Amino acid sequence: MRAIEISSFGSPSGLRVTERPVPHLLSGELLIRVAAAGINRPDVLQRQGKYPPPPAVTDIPGLEIAGEIVAGAAHEAGLHLGQQICALVPGGGYAEYCAVPAALCLPVPAGWSLLEAASLPETLFTVWSNIFDRAHIQPGESLLVQGGTSGIGVMAIQLATALGHRVWATAGSEEKARACERLGAERGINYRTEDFVAVIKDMTQSRGVDVILDMVGGDYIARELDCLADEGRLVLIALLGGARSQINLAPILMRRLSLTGSTLRGRSVTFKAAIAQQLRWRVWPLLETRSIKPVIDRVFPLEQAANAHELMESGTHIGKIMLSLDTIRA
Repeated sequence: MRAIEISSFGSPSGLRVTERPVPHLLSGELLIRVAAAGINRPDVLQRQGKYPPPPAVTDIPGLEIAGEIVAGAAHEAGLHLGQQICALVPGGGYAEYCAVPAALCLPVPAGWSLLEAASLPETLFTVWSNIFDRAHIQPGESLLVQGGTSGIGVMAIQLATALGHRVWATAGSEEKARACERLGAERGINYRTEDFVAVIKDMTQSRGVDVILDMVGGDYIARELDCLADEGRLVLIALLGGARSQINLAPILMRRLSLTGSTLRGRSVTFKAAIAQQLRWRVWPLLETRSIKPVIDRVFPLEQAANAHELMESGTHIGKIMLSLDTIRA
């Protein structure tokens, strides 16, 4: 099969097309003929040599796919050969075939193309796990999303809005801020020209926001704690602004704030399967009515994976960047 491998760590030029054996299936896995795969920030970090795959996971990058089941005991998972699915994978998505734990396969939502469905798993699993499971956002509570036009950001805005929460989001330009508002954010905040703390306090009558989804870290942490409401929760999922921060701990005590974080790739199949079940029950109906819509910035053929990574690193995209394979119609 054709696949993309990391021939050298560093720049996108280290990604190259190669030939690899079709994956051998382990117990509980299905073989998927891949139609499309999503590009995600962890893929970039892996390419840079900063985020190695978990033990026993392929070095081929790619964490989410959509395609057709072609082998494996699909019936044991309530699926069938030939069925079109999307899936979260621990690696191996940038290839024509991918071995996937059956428990992490979800049917393509009605009315969605395979390309659109491939944009879902990494963002949905991450957003649900962190906002709804870790932060336990409750009915009537509000959310601030840092990086509102990233793949994670556009999903967080749409999902939280669809479930009735007030949402604000930061972005790096006026164009992106308005895009956040079109997705459902009450206000897009241009972090280059505005202070998100001041905007949140103004729009909440100084109360603050209940939950913050943060991909920045660094010196954002102190400011985020300042704009949390009492009992507020800050969930950290990436460190684009750095891994170190100096904060005043007193407000955490006095206002009962929580600071937590997580990564998803290394968690067990059992853990991820529990998220998949929640998504199938709670989110799939929203997808099938298009209450949540695909937001795809650009699609590249598999052999242009390096160009896709260049776009990801440029930060100019709004929504998902995708790879399309010609194995089956996407």
